[in-house]
Amino acid sequence: MWKSKMQTEIALSSTESEVIGLSEALRSVIPLMDLMKELKGQVFPITESIPKMFCKVYEDNSGALEIATVFKLRPRTKHLNTRFHHFRQYQERGEIEILPINTTMQVSNILTKPLELASFVCHRLAMMGW
Repeated sequence: MWKSKMQTEIALSSTESEVIGLSEALRSVIPLMDLMKELKGQVFPITESIPKMFCKVYEDNSGALEIATVFKLRPRTKHLNTRFHHFRQYQERGEIEILPINTTMQVSNILTKPLELASFVCHRLAMMGW
């Protein structure tokens, strides 16, 4: 599911904005993961005996990566904990993994930043295959 839209929340920093974006993306993914687990467990004959559904998310903002992966209360980000960390139980079970990525390798940049032609072609190839 790819889309680019303005955030509805007001962020006080780029790190907070990235955490909000991460949370919004996972709000789209988690129901799909749950649906696939339910389908494998109930209705459809699947060759696997144990449903394996996991998601890798790549984050290029080191502050957002730290907030999302290290579970501790921080005074400057405590307002983020209740609203944007609904995915922690999925991380603890190993169903969602948040990994670091270099900003130049982040494919979603094609939707959010003006790019040089070479970067645009590289990301277009990764995203669409042409």
